Amino acid sequence: MKDLNSKNIIMGLQHTFVMFGATVLVPLITGLDVGVTLFAAGVGTLLFHILTKFQVPVFLGSSFAFIPGIIAVATAEGGSLPEALGGIFLAGILYIIVAIIFRFVKVEVLHKILPPHVTGPMIVLIGLILAPVAINNANGTYAAGIVGKIGVNGCWGIALFTFVVAVFVKIYLAKLGFKFLSMLPVLIALIAGYIFSIILGIVDFTIIKESAWFGLPKFSLPVFSIRSMSIIVPIAIVTIVEHFGDVLAIGNVVGKDFISKPGIHRTLIGDGLATSLSALIGGPANTTYSENTGAVALTGIYNPLIMRIAAIFAIILSFVPKFTSIISTIPGPVIGGISILLFGMISSIGIKNMVDHKVNFTNPKILMISAAMLVLGLGGAKLIIGNFELSGLGLAAIIGILMNAILGSKEPE
Repeated sequence: MKDLNSKNIIMGLQHTFVMFGATVLVPLITGLDVGVTLFAAGVGTLLFHILTKFQVPVFLGSSFAFIPGIIAVATAEGGSLPEALGGIFLAGILYIIVAIIFRFVKVEVLHKILPPHVTGPMIVLIGLILAPVAINNANGTYAAGIVGKIGVNGCWGIALFTFVVAVFVKIYLAKLGFKFLSMLPVLIALIAGYIFSIILGIVDFTIIKESAWFGLPKFSLPVFSIRSMSIIVPIAIVTIVEHFGDVLAIGNVVGKDFISKPGIHRTLIGDGLATSLSALIGGPANTTYSENTGAVALTGIYNPLIMRIAAIFAIILSFVPKFTSIISTIPGPVIGGISILLFGMISSIGIKNMVDHKVNFTNPKILMISAAMLVLGLGGAKLIIGNFELSGLGLAAIIGILMNAILGSKEPE
């Protein structure tokens, strides 16, 4: 634990702030408990690090992909949130089964299935698919009350102020002799944006006043049914594909091949066990986070210990409703301003991945594979079979893999 020092603790706190917004949004939308979600995310992250031999700088947060399934089961006749949790638990088991299968697949085969001209567009899509979320936060789409007070342009003003602070901290503070502070662009930008929002009078402190200093998360047990299994488990097929993209993306940021070492089977098992454990105590599915990749790329902090510190903070915060309420009052435009950087970083990593591997876009086969993936991933295409829906990154990735297998990537004769 030689790296456990005050600087790393502060950076871990920064990472908690980055992960917090998206992590608690899932329980706020679905009705699950925020405290349980934070507790499950923290414990799940620590479990993931143990299973991946403490090598992968990842924080696990609640998965957005399962939101439609949770709502569908919970609102169905006779349905409930515990029933949805039963489906999430089984989805985690599917992760583990797939991981065991991949344990016996050679790494060379995986890289042949997922060459740079397929993985590159996958990583680009992760960032671009999230881009509307950043913009909708920045322009106040998710905060009608704030728009009513300062208008759309006012929201953009806050977002751009936050954005500029992050850029200034990252690029110029090191030149001014503040090297450590330059590693905290997200935390400093969020604090600056929050203070600016308070000055403008758009922060509502009511929820902070009403929240207790200490409170136990509302743990609950899952209920199993055929209905929840049929609706929620198929979603795991999509998130498993997305898992590949996230692991590839963080590997490209760090400059390591995590598919090979510690192995995709280990990361999948970590994700699956964290998801099943979360469902057992009343939390949503856990997943490798795209925000995590953006934060790592922006801050340049690759030490996995930082993510474990963030996980411990998440566990502690799950018992402090007062502090979680403070975080939840950060206005959407502030989140949007920093998200523009975080999500843009992810797409830039995908481009860098293809540049580094010298992907030949004069080859029409490669060009068509990338073209199809980008349009299908961003265009809203969907494949619906019964309760199973494939769209976005999942659909684009599978089409890219199939096209690569059929067409190959060799130059045409």
